[in-house]
Amino acid sequence: MIAKLIIVTILTGIISGLFIIIYEKLIGLFSYIIFLGYPLESISSLPTWYLYLAPTISILMVNYMISYDKHIREYGVNEIAESIIENKIVFKIKTLFLKITASALSLASGFLVGTEGPSASIGAMIAYQIHKFFNIPKLLIKTIISIGASSGIAAVFVSPLTGIAFAIENIAYQFIKQYISYVILSSVIAFSITANFLDSIVFNHSIGKSIDYDYIIANTIFIPFITFFVYFYLFLKKKVLHFINLELFKNFSKYRNIIFSIIGGLVVGTILHIEPHAAFSGKSIVIHLINQDAHIPLVFILSIILLRIIGTTISIYANAVGGIFLPLMSIGALIGYAFGEILFMYNFQIEPYYFAAIGSAVFMGVIMKLPLTAIVLAMETTFDYNVVISAGVDVALVAYFSSLYFDIKRGYVTKADKI
Repeated sequence: MIAKLIIVTILTGIISGLFIIIYEKLIGLFSYIIFLGYPLESISSLPTWYLYLAPTISILMVNYMISYDKHIREYGVNEIAESIIENKIVFKIKTLFLKITASALSLASGFLVGTEGPSASIGAMIAYQIHKFFNIPKLLIKTIISIGASSGIAAVFVSPLTGIAFAIENIAYQFIKQYISYVILSSVIAFSITANFLDSIVFNHSIGKSIDYDYIIANTIFIPFITFFVYFYLFLKKKVLHFINLELFKNFSKYRNIIFSIIGGLVVGTILHIEPHAAFSGKSIVIHLINQDAHIPLVFILSIILLRIIGTTISIYANAVGGIFLPLMSIGALIGYAFGEILFMYNFQIEPYYFAAIGSAVFMGVIMKLPLTAIVLAMETTFDYNVVISAGVDVALVAYFSSLYFDIKRGYVTKADKI
């Protein structure tokens, strides 16, 4: 079912994006036809009576289409989902095209309405058709509709975070309605207090919303590359050290913390001796790698990856007080940078620091089961859509591949994970 949902989600995103492009182009075309040129240039030369007649005829045409198919009208995403569940609405492909035409005609003729509502509905309709094609259980219809609606919003605003936020507000509406104001308030206040005192992670190479398509092939190769390291980390943590914790020290449980403390001290001490940069939280590593212009030797990077994976895992079992957010980011940044160096050796025209930024978000998002946080992190640290789009695709797919063999628990290591 998870694999099917991933396929449905990917198809919904692709098709919704294409339809929104058609929708926006159609608005421009209709507008050009109705006003005999580009509106802002031609309206001043048109007679007054025409300026009244054009929108009047347009809205009459829209209403005629609505009388032909009432589902062309605007509906909220929740309303659409509930109506489908109760068998009150059955969207047809014809409705989708009529919806696009009616909305484009409305906007093109000058009516003061926005594109976001129709875009959400277009995405929802597309998702509904794909839902039917793949025979997804009706229990998931609200989720599927929300996925489609968010795709439409993200496409029309050319902003994935807007689409994600839109979906969250629809899926978790009651929670959002009651508590989101407090979350925003506390977050903004905390940020304003620390902004002038703490250094944030900044990506100096951002090219904003420009998309470099050379990274698409490279990112496709990066998915199995980082998945391997996620497997390695989880294998070390979940299999080897967990086995040692449960079996090897089964007869020495009384001294478990002392033994692991000694092991932890020895490992960290060794790392400090070999390469101090491989120790500590890893924030400086992330900042350094995502802004590094000069190339770092691949062997050196791989050795630090190994040291940090071992050191982070041992630190957890040694009961070091602290989180794993930044350490995981640093491991991901190292993995991404190493990948970039490998491709650079084979004459790929990509920069390692881009994959350092992608890897830092993906590795943390997968291991901690925080995919949304990973996307927001990628956006807030880089403001670069090459990083954000890649991180979004990677964190979803790598999380799925990892879940095939590992039961990843959300957040930090729990007591149940140790005993």
